[in-house]
Amino acid sequence: LLFFLLLSAAHAQPLDTRALVRLVRQDCGSCHGMRLGGGLGTPLTREALAEKPVESFAATILYGRPGTAMAGYAKTWGGPLEPRDVDTLIAFLRAGPARHLR
Repeated sequence: LLFFLLLSAAHAQPLDTRALVRLVRQDCGSCHGMRLGGGLGTPLTREALAEKPVESFAATILYGRPGTAMAGYAKTWGGPLEPRDVDTLIAFLRAGPARHLR
C-alpha cells in the first residue's frame, strides 16, 4: 500500500499506462492473478468485466468488499486512488490489459 500512496502522490494528474500497469501488476495481480485470470479474487479479464455495471465496479475498487480480501483503494479510505483514477483503471481493465502484463 505504501507504494501506491507514493505512486498517487507522484501522480497528481490521471494515471498513465505505465502507472496503470504497475498498479495492476503489483496490487490487483496479487489476488486476481498476474494475468488477471483469477486467483483469490475473481477474474478481471475483458470478458469477465463486460457485464459488470461501471458504478458497482467502481464502488468495489473504491470501498472494497466487506468480509473479503478486497480492500478499498479510495484516498478517502487511506488508499491511493482518486475517483478519476478508478475511471481510468476500469477503462484500462475493460480494454484488456493482458498485452501490457506479459
